[in-house]
Amino acid sequence: MPENASTHRNADADRTAKAMVGTGRAHVFAGLRSGASVIALALLFGGGPASAESLSQALASAYRYNPQLDAQRAQLRATDEGVAIANSGYRPNITASADTSLDYAETRPSSGSNGTVNNRGYSINLTQPLFTGFRTTYGVKVAEANVRSGREDLRDVERTVLLNAVTAYMDVVRDQAVVRLQENNVNVLSRELKATQDRFAVGEVTRTDVAQAQARRAGSVSALDLAKANLKTSRATYERVVGNPPSNLADPGPPDNLLPRSLEAALAAGEHENAQIISALYLEEAARHNVDQIRGELLPSAQLEASWSERYDPSPNVEQAESGVVAGRVTVPIYEGGQVYARVRQAKQLHVARLQQVELVRTQVREGVIAAWAQYQAAKAQVQSDRTQVNAAQTALLGVREEEKVGQRTLLDVLNAEQEQLNAQVQLVTDQRNLVVTGYAVLAAVGRLEANRIGAASEVYNPEIHYEEVRRKWWGLSITHEDGRNERVDLWPGDRREAPPMK
Repeated sequence: MPENASTHRNADADRTAKAMVGTGRAHVFAGLRSGASVIALALLFGGGPASAESLSQALASAYRYNPQLDAQRAQLRATDEGVAIANSGYRPNITASADTSLDYAETRPSSGSNGTVNNRGYSINLTQPLFTGFRTTYGVKVAEANVRSGREDLRDVERTVLLNAVTAYMDVVRDQAVVRLQENNVNVLSRELKATQDRFAVGEVTRTDVAQAQARRAGSVSALDLAKANLKTSRATYERVVGNPPSNLADPGPPDNLLPRSLEAALAAGEHENAQIISALYLEEAARHNVDQIRGELLPSAQLEASWSERYDPSPNVEQAESGVVAGRVTVPIYEGGQVYARVRQAKQLHVARLQQVELVRTQVREGVIAAWAQYQAAKAQVQSDRTQVNAAQTALLGVREEEKVGQRTLLDVLNAEQEQLNAQVQLVTDQRNLVVTGYAVLAAVGRLEANRIGAASEVYNPEIHYEEVRRKWWGLSITHEDGRNERVDLWPGDRREAPPMK
């Protein structure tokens, strides 16, 4: 609610109280603003101006600019290069060398080759693997499995970042509402204290009543200071996660349309869609191929070798010499001390460990889905109970005030009723925040908290683009695109924060 509208409402309430009962009894109606706050609670928490920053906009900003996501994307691109490294085993190895030297020779009796010559030349050597015991084949499979696992790790980091963004967003919304409620409470108790002091001046109440009102107002001021500090902390966290300061945030409500319809459906979705399970499966595949890759070292290998060399003035009697060789070489390992056998056994044990890791991750994901679903259902029930509590506290406050007018209640009873109403309102605000966060936590647990699936970004990062660019790349040191485009420019057209091309 805009502050000026709230101020007008408070002023109208004060004028009404004074017109009906006079200055000495204004304390009875000083809580009208507190009563009105029940009606306005939805506006305090869920309402906002048309220019409010939506949760989708905050998630889109976090998806674009969060450094944790950018770092994981770069990590995945580095993992992509593992496929290019493995594919290099299919390609020839070419080297060239050149040398020059001054050679002096003298024999007695002279052989006709005495003297000093400038011996110089060059050579080019080529080695083309023909068969490596399938080591290159399985090396490529290991690298590709690691890439797929890395993509799932990126999905998992994206899930974490987006859930952090939702949490930061709702923390700000909650803390803003709490600050407004605490400010409202300070204003109500300030008027209550003023009215009590006026009544004490004419002998209607005792000094104890004044002290009680003073103590309650001081406590409300302390609570307001704490609420403001919490809001500043939440805003700082929001800026760190999302990338910009919060501006007019509004409660988006829980993502009911995105959630599974039952716990069983959530568990089934988590089994097939959670990134941690899929990543563990790809790591198990990589470990299985690694066993075959190491075992290939026990198999024969074959390669084609070719060389060409040319020498100038190799001796005083020879002006130039040329030579070329083309040869095939087969190497058969017989015994290497048992190292390869030990490494194969080691790789098999690691594969068993990966199999168990898959089962462990499955149980952890199942636990996370059940816990998130239970928290979400509890939050829904708590919000319903909180609304009933707020309404009941408001009714009780009005009744206590009326009873205090006729002497059946004391000022302390009124203050307690006001505190109970405030506590109920704060609890409602907190549980509404929890409802939204736990709803998205369910999406995260089942593996569906992704920018494209929740509509948080119109352009999403496609890891396949970089993978296809580099997997069969023969040479090149630049990590930009072949046409000179920088990765960030390619992903986010028109982004003013693009980085310069990296060479």
